Amino acid sequence: MTRFLEIGPDGTLTAMAQDCLSAPDLQIAPTMRKDRLESEAFLAAVSGMFVNGATMQWQALFPGARRVDLPTYAFQRERFWPSSSEVVAKNVAARSSDDGAAWFWEAVEREDPDTLADELAIAGDASWDEALSALSSWRRQQRERSVVDGWRYRVEWKPAVAQSGGVLGGRWLVVVAAGDVWSEAVVEGLAACGVRVERVECAAGEVDRGLLAERVRGVAGEEPVAGVLVVGCADVVRTAVVVQALGDVGVGGRWWVVTRGAVAVGRSDGGPDPVQAAVWGLGRVAALELPDRWGGLVDLPESVDGRALDRFVGVLADGSEDQVAVRSSGVFGRRLVHAPVGAGDSTVGGWRPRGTVLITGGTGALGARVARWVAERGAEHVILTSRRGPEAPGASELEAELSALGVQVTVAACDIADRDAVRELLSGCAVDAVVHAAGVVESVPLRDADAEHFAGVMGAKVAGAVVLDEVLGDRELDAFVVFSSIAGVWGSGAQGAYAAGNAFVEGLVEARCARGAVGCAVAWGPWAGGGMAGTEGAEEHLLRRGLRALDPGLAVSALEAAVGCGQGSVVVADVEWERFAPAFTSARPSPLLEDLPEVADALRATPQEKADEGNPSFLGRIADVSAVERSQAVLDLVRTHTAAVLGFRDLKAVEPLRAFRDLGFDSLTAVELRNGLNTETGLRLPATLVFDYPTPQLLAEHVHDALFGAADVEPETAVLADLDRLASAISGFSPKNAARGLIEGRLRSILSVLGEAAEDDSKSAVSQQLDAATDDEIFDFINQEFGRS
Repeated sequence: MTRFLEIGPDGTLTAMAQDCLSAPDLQIAPTMRKDRLESEAFLAAVSGMFVNGATMQWQALFPGARRVDLPTYAFQRERFWPSSSEVVAKNVAARSSDDGAAWFWEAVEREDPDTLADELAIAGDASWDEALSALSSWRRQQRERSVVDGWRYRVEWKPAVAQSGGVLGGRWLVVVAAGDVWSEAVVEGLAACGVRVERVECAAGEVDRGLLAERVRGVAGEEPVAGVLVVGCADVVRTAVVVQALGDVGVGGRWWVVTRGAVAVGRSDGGPDPVQAAVWGLGRVAALELPDRWGGLVDLPESVDGRALDRFVGVLADGSEDQVAVRSSGVFGRRLVHAPVGAGDSTVGGWRPRGTVLITGGTGALGARVARWVAERGAEHVILTSRRGPEAPGASELEAELSALGVQVTVAACDIADRDAVRELLSGCAVDAVVHAAGVVESVPLRDADAEHFAGVMGAKVAGAVVLDEVLGDRELDAFVVFSSIAGVWGSGAQGAYAAGNAFVEGLVEARCARGAVGCAVAWGPWAGGGMAGTEGAEEHLLRRGLRALDPGLAVSALEAAVGCGQGSVVVADVEWERFAPAFTSARPSPLLEDLPEVADALRATPQEKADEGNPSFLGRIADVSAVERSQAVLDLVRTHTAAVLGFRDLKAVEPLRAFRDLGFDSLTAVELRNGLNTETGLRLPATLVFDYPTPQLLAEHVHDALFGAADVEPETAVLADLDRLASAISGFSPKNAARGLIEGRLRSILSVLGEAAEDDSKSAVSQQLDAATDDEIFDFINQEFGRS
């Protein structure tokens, strides 16, 4: 037996088995791993078995899949022109870098005329004070703008390569809106293209999950399903119920949701339909929660002709894009790109509040910060609405604070989703700007979300935006701002309703802009000190995922620029892509993010792959280096493999003298490290190596000696070096470490042996003298030693 597959809650038996067996062709893999997705661990085990020669029944793993012929020539595409995103990223980095005159700007910011006068050989006078103040303010604004520019992104549509004349094999279930002419045309067109479609009708307004599940089960039967298309189920709740029913039945294949007019690729599309835009927000969350089932979102044109259907089939057959718009001009994939404010842009001045500004959710954390900002920037009257109005926590203090700035303040209890209440609130009031910051977030997995949950989360944000748009109509406004969230842009687990609501309001704003009205939707990342991320521990949790909380002062600066930009929708988030992207794409790739250079760098390779890039052999790489360089290379090898096993970004996270146990090693990670080093070096190291050599430094020295032999040094030097390493390892033990007593006993034993050896050496010297002595000399020695005659 040479292949073993462990079925259990972790890889404990795998580690033990590898320690017991030593066959060169041995293959052992665990199907589950602690702290890893079950699907990820299982597929890793299956893949490991397959690449080591095991025969797989792929049909069982991928029902409905089929083999395809490879192309007759190699596809090798390499782009040499820089993308706009790469240029933008470099420009943003350049603006934030030091310009080589740090001393000058430090003096400016300190408002220190003497230093400037000395360095620039200019005589100081009274005019310096005004000049320094202006320069200091300008410099701070430039730095702030550079930071904010790094936060700004927008969504673009990029032409995608989609094969024409693709063929969809197997059975495709089509959940279709009953009685919808457009949906019927799509289904008939797919059948005409040779797709084997089987219909499951979903009546308008149908939200009975159990009934729909039974209907799907009846059509699906026992024959494998290649994929599912949900066509024309336009609203969020009905789409969610369909997805839940598919999950209840366990339908195989990839699930695709097909919409009409949910997105606007260009001006010719006009404005998107906010209701269907919300479906796309839901789909982005479904992609995260159902990575092994979700296919994607496809938006088709109003007129579905043969060419559009052919492209649609190509998109489904290819499967590389998961957010796609099919238009008469081609196929387009959704992308996130950098969007800094241009130096010559009209947005430099930004939005200057004036007159009356209405802020919904005005007594909340974000609304209150915006209220302070508009009051400081020139607003004369600020209307703050919330459900509780003056009774909301902190409302009276906020009103007093704003009034002290000389601003008229109205704090009103108003359900912003109540059309009559909003009309009454604004009657006789000439509103100049609106900031819709109201919203509710509640995390519920998609499988558990019901209509009540969707209504509660989406109500204030969606209905409020609709009412404001209707009541204010096309009235001349300085700004119509809607606060959205990054959850609606790229999704967030267990926030399907929240993401759908944010996608809805973004679609509404884009529709306003399409008809010539002002509108700006800002999809925010988390704000520091409040907002949706204001719960205890939320900021720390988001930071671990790579989302840094926005500084509120800089966030309102971003708001000022965004409103003046006139782009319709903008994303403002401080993302550490090196951390965020690998986690976000761990279960499925995200074409949305792939055009960001930082994401491409983060996903290009694992630490070990980066170390191995272009290096055919470790021993070959160090064949001609010095002994010192060779020792360092072995240490780097150990640290690199340790980082890869533990999921660290690079070897810098692995300190040479830090114990493996403190780094988080267990029996299975120890085996993985051993396997990696064996593959790299050709050695047969034991599975217990991290316990036998408890730090990377000690392990590296052992590997070095195993590869190249112990250094040719004097025994005394080697012993002293071992003692130094031992002392370094012991210094890391805590006073309460249970091993200290054992170590102390072992050291005392060594000292005893040393003492006995010294005594033996002394006796040996005496014995040699006695062997060479005469009888008289011996008696003289005994008499002298024992005082006897």
